[in-house]
Amino acid sequence: MKTLIDEFADIKIMRFEVPGWKELSLRQKAYAYHLAEAAKWGRDITWDQYCEWNLPVRHLVERILKEYHGDRNCQSFNDFLVYAKRLFFSNGMHHHYAEDKFFPQCPRDYFRSLAEDSGCSEGLGELLEVIYSPERFPVRRSVSKEGDIVAQSSVNFYAGVTREEVEDFYSALEVPDDPRPVSYGLNTKVVKEEGKVVEKPWRSGSLYGAAIDKIIKELEKARENAENERQEKAISLLIDYYMTGDLRTWDEFSILWTGETAGKVDFINGFIEDYDDPLGRKATWEGYVNIKDEKASARTEILSSNAQWFEDHSPVDPRFKKPHVKGVTAKVVTAVTLGGATYPSTPIGINLPNADWIRSEYGSKSVTIANITRAYDKAALEAPKSALAEFAYDQSEIDAYKKYGSYDDEIHTDLHECLGHGSGQLLPGVSPNALGEYQSALEEARADLFGLYYIADPKLVELGIMPDSEAWKPAYSGYIRNGLFVQFSRVELGKKNTEAHMQNRKLIAQWCYEKGLSSKVIEKIIRDGKTYFVVNDFLALRGLFAELLAEVQRIKSEGDFEAGKELIERYAVDIDPDLHKEVRERYQTLGLKPYGGFVNPDIKPVLLDGNIVDYEIVPVYDYLAQQLEYGDKYSTL
Repeated sequence: MKTLIDEFADIKIMRFEVPGWKELSLRQKAYAYHLAEAAKWGRDITWDQYCEWNLPVRHLVERILKEYHGDRNCQSFNDFLVYAKRLFFSNGMHHHYAEDKFFPQCPRDYFRSLAEDSGCSEGLGELLEVIYSPERFPVRRSVSKEGDIVAQSSVNFYAGVTREEVEDFYSALEVPDDPRPVSYGLNTKVVKEEGKVVEKPWRSGSLYGAAIDKIIKELEKARENAENERQEKAISLLIDYYMTGDLRTWDEFSILWTGETAGKVDFINGFIEDYDDPLGRKATWEGYVNIKDEKASARTEILSSNAQWFEDHSPVDPRFKKPHVKGVTAKVVTAVTLGGATYPSTPIGINLPNADWIRSEYGSKSVTIANITRAYDKAALEAPKSALAEFAYDQSEIDAYKKYGSYDDEIHTDLHECLGHGSGQLLPGVSPNALGEYQSALEEARADLFGLYYIADPKLVELGIMPDSEAWKPAYSGYIRNGLFVQFSRVELGKKNTEAHMQNRKLIAQWCYEKGLSSKVIEKIIRDGKTYFVVNDFLALRGLFAELLAEVQRIKSEGDFEAGKELIERYAVDIDPDLHKEVRERYQTLGLKPYGGFVNPDIKPVLLDGNIVDYEIVPVYDYLAQQLEYGDKYSTL
C-alpha cells in the first residue's frame, strides 16, 4: 500500500501503519481507542492557541469546501485548495516550522466570491483582511531582537500585556530556591483586567472548557479499560488537573505517568511543550497514543539501564552531572493516533516530563517512534530523486549512509530522547525559565550534542547497539551536511532561521565548522559550481561536539542567559544568502517536499449483536477528507 498520499506547496502527506495492533487484547484496544478520541477532541485548543483568528478562518474554509457549487477545476480554485491544505497542516495561518504567515495564491475577490457562494457573508470583510493582510498577525512566535516579542507574536497566550509585565507577574509568583518549582504559566492565558495583570486558566469551566470536558469524558472511558492500577490512578490525576487547573496535580500526574512502564498502551495528553511561546513558558496542547514495540525496545532498554555510565562519562563539568540518575526508561513505540500539536506533523522521538526537578528525582520516559520513521523511509523510496545523492560529496559518502545512515538516525534519536534530555542538573537556585526565549533551542542542542558525542563511543559497540567501530561516521557527515546547508531548503529566501530544532542544528554545525576551520575538521568544497561540506577528521569533530556540549550544559546549569543568547544569535539565526539560494535551487530540481505530515488511521469499533467485539484499524488515504471529518466531529470552540 502506498505511503505517500498527497503533496502540495512544500509538504508531503503520508500514512503510517500500526503493526502490533491485532495482538492487543480487546481491553487494550478499547483503552487505546478512547485515548485516541481524547487526543482528537483537543484539536480546536491547539488551533486557537496558535492565533485567535485561526478557528474563524478554518470554519470559513471548511464551509467553502463543503458548500461551494461553482467550478472546482479552475486554477484559482486549485490555489484556494492549496491554501486550505496548508491551513489544516499548520493548525492555522502560520507555517508550522518557519512560523511566518502564508497567504492564498488566489485573488482576494475570488476568495470573497467562494465565501459568498457558500453562504458566508457575515463578518467576511474582516476575515479576508486577516487572511490577506501581511500586517495582521505576521508571525506566530516572534524572535525579533527589537521590540516586544509578546506583542509581536500571534500566539493566543497573552492579551493586552507587555513582555515586562508578564515577566514581572511570574517573578512575583516564583519561590526562590524552591527545589520543586511549579511550572507557573504552563496552562493559562495572561490578560489585563481593569489595569491588573491576571491569569485565565485553561480548564473545565474556564477557557477551552468545552473541549476539555470532551477530553475528560473520553479519559473516563479510557480509565475503565486501563491495563493496570497505575494507569487508572494517572488518568484520575489528569482528570483532576483538567477540572482544577492545579499545576501541582499536573506534577503528581507526571510523576505517576513517568513510573508507569508495565502497560503496552501509553499516551500523552495535555499542555506540555513550550516551544510556541516567545517566552518559553506557555504550553501548546497535544495528544498522542502509542503501543510498545517489544522487540525494538530491547535496544533502548539497554541504553536506559546504562544511564548512570553515560552520565558519569559525559564530557561536562562534574558539578553539572547527576550523581544518581533515577528512573530513566526508554522504549520504541508504534504511533496509533496523533493529536493537537503533534498532528499532522509529528516528532520522531519524545522525552517527558519537562520539569527538571521531576527528571532529577523520578526520572523520565523516552520514546522513539518507529513506525513514523519507517513511513518517512518508505516515502523516500517512492520519490523519483534522492536528496542524499544531490548533497553528499561522493559515492563513498552515499554508500556509507545507505549502509548505516537510517540506523544511525534511530540510535541518535534514542540517545537524544532517552539520555540527552534526561542528563545533567541545574545548580541550586537556578530557575527552569532562566534561559527565556533561548531555552528551547539550547535544550535541543544539549540533547543533540549528547547523542552525537556518544554515538561514536566504543561503549555502544560493547553494548551491542552499534554494529562496528565505524558505523557512526555517516551520522556525523549527515548532521553537518544538514545543519550547515540542506535544512535551509525549508526556509524562504531572505528569512532567518527561527525554529528551535533548526536553530539547534545550525548552532552545532556552524560552531564546529568555525572552531575547526584552521585544521579543516570540516571542509567547504565547491565542485562544478556546487557546494559540499565534508568531514575530514571525525575524531576531532567528536572532540568539538564534546567541547560544545560542556558549554551548553554549563549555560543551562548556571542559567547563563547572556551566554545562551550569544550562542543562538551568533551561530543559529542568520543564513548565508548565497548558500541559501543555492540549496533552494538544487532542492527544487529534485521535486521533493521538505516537510512531511500524516493522516491518522481510523479506529473502528466492530459490533456483534450490539456489543463491541473488536476495534479495527482502517487505513486512510484522503488527507482533506480527514480534516473535514475532524472539523465536523470534534469542533467545540
